[in-house]
Formats: sequence, structure tokens, C-alpha cells
Amino acid sequence: MVGEKPLVQTGKKKAAAKKSEAATPAKPQSVAQKLQACQDIDDATKERLNCYDEIFKPQPKPKPSAAKGVNDCRFVKEEDERLTCYNGFADKIPKLPR
Repeated sequence: MVGEKPLVQTGKKKAAAKKSEAATPAKPQSVAQKLQACQDIDDATKERLNCYDEIFKPQPKPKPSAAKGVNDCRFVKEEDERLTCYNGFADKIPKLPR
């Protein structure tokens, strides 16, 4: 000890480092990067459909028109058809750096 203060202070740097890590959010991913991440999940599985549905919340319509973009797949009611729709568009995306 020097006077009233200890020579070495422990624990404060680790706490400060944790605060700074928590304060910096992860870099947001583009929709294309999120779709490609879903492509890493086994094909034709409920998990892959759930991954796509997290990106585009399903809004089924009784008679949806033909999908012109990946965003239109959320209107398809049948899960197998919706998964096929998403896969069709996700397969066309050029591979992006992650």
C-alpha cells in the first residue's frame, strides 16, 4: 500500500472490458446473408423453414399470387411450398462473404 491506496487494483479492468464488449452490438447482417445462413441448415427440414420464417414472418393468404421475390414467399400457406419458394430464391443469391 502506498498511503491509503493499494499498489495493484484487481477486477476493475475485467469488468470494464465486459461492459465495452456488451456495449458494442454485433454487426447487423443483410437479408441475403441471413438467407445464406439458413442454407447451412439441412434442406427440407422444419428448422430451415423456421430460419426463413424468422427473417420474413409468415402471412399466409388463401390464394397467393406467384412469388416475384423472396419476400412474397411469406404469403404461401403450405409449409412445404413456402420452403421450396424460399430455397428457390436463396439458391440464386451469389455467395457473399460472411
